[in-house]
Amino acid sequence: MREWILGGTALTVYIVGGIGTFGGLALIGFARGSDFWGWGEGHTLGYLCLAVGLCLSIMGVLLMRLFRNRELS
Repeated sequence: MREWILGGTALTVYIVGGIGTFGGLALIGFARGSDFWGWGEGHTLGYLCLAVGLCLSIMGVLLMRLFRNRELS
């Protein structure tokens, strides 16, 4: 059971990172000059989403490799 939880967690982190990456690219491309709920302009939040999404995607891949090589999942 633990293997399924670890594998699912790694896959979820990877997918969320991909969604964040492509969402950030969309914000950079299409939301220049628009304000998002007082948080800042769309393209600057896009850069944040892009960076965090790439980090999460890399972390998901590293977790999958770690669990597979250590035979944890």
